[in-house]
Amino acid sequence: MSPIRTLLLSASLLGLSTGMAIGAEMNVVTSIKPVHALVAGVMKGVGTPDLIVKGTASPHAYSLKPSQAAALQDAQFVFWIGHDLETFLDKPLDTIATDGVSVSLSNAPGITRLAFRDTGAGEHDGHDHGGEDDHDHDGHDHDDHGHPEKAQADHDHDHGHDHAHGATDPHLWLDPDNAKAMTQHIARTLAQADPANADRYLENAADLTARIDLMSQEIADTLAPVRDARYVVFHDAYQYFEKRFGLSSAGAITISPEARPSAARIAEIQHRIEETGAVCVFSEPQFDAKLVAVAIEGTATRKGSLDPLGSTLADTPDLYFDLMRGMANDFKTCLSPAQ
Repeated sequence: MSPIRTLLLSASLLGLSTGMAIGAEMNVVTSIKPVHALVAGVMKGVGTPDLIVKGTASPHAYSLKPSQAAALQDAQFVFWIGHDLETFLDKPLDTIATDGVSVSLSNAPGITRLAFRDTGAGEHDGHDHGGEDDHDHDGHDHDDHGHPEKAQADHDHDHGHDHAHGATDPHLWLDPDNAKAMTQHIARTLAQADPANADRYLENAADLTARIDLMSQEIADTLAPVRDARYVVFHDAYQYFEKRFGLSSAGAITISPEARPSAARIAEIQHRIEETGAVCVFSEPQFDAKLVAVAIEGTATRKGSLDPLGSTLADTPDLYFDLMRGMANDFKTCLSPAQ
């Protein structure tokens, strides 16, 4: 077993020795922008983490660059969501980042994890605030490579990302409560490894948690007038946000943004828009907006855009807050009655 796999098994950090302290400037690598923002917020005043997936790139189909492979090789910590999202990191974490600790935030204590929904024709309802898909886990980080659901994901479901039925939806950060759990886990992880700066990490995490609570209330107030408006999204990435704030999704064009939906799926979505009275269809900046234009052609349905990764935002510790508030405003703008 490689060093990173051994450490990953105890990545709750309860088992890591404080002798692993590495000083003020730790080499920390993060996968996607929302994770980078939370880690950067925790590390504020101590250091700055590196980011792999920059700009409008998508983690669903990403190719690691040589410079990023070098950063992984030198990393003492790698924070990512997990193999359900950043599949491109699976092998590099085994073969390149062999001297560091890989922390899969999908396994952070207190995380609520939801199973993927059947996007058949939008059979899900955004007003479902819990139920059997809600799983509040207090699990620890562990080697999540080689899980049975990963093997099942090789089964083709008419999309490229091949999400398995029963596999975890990885868009965890879109629930602010999950972002708080991730923040606390990041802080505990770094504090254990770097006791000289432990107080700073924990204080930063407390500040971030309080800010997330305030932001959540702001978003709830922003979205209250449009909770009953129906809409369709480009791909099914928003159930954490929808369940937390009570929005009413009418479906998704696809689970996987890599695979172009068939003509039959587009026709099905057009029928769903008509049947539910969906007032908006949302595209994403990373993917082809023409599909949305085709879906709403000949209808009065409006076109909006959502950016769950903050791809157009600056890579700062405030990105998470800008991302979430921006999504709330984008929902409200497109779902509000036309003036």
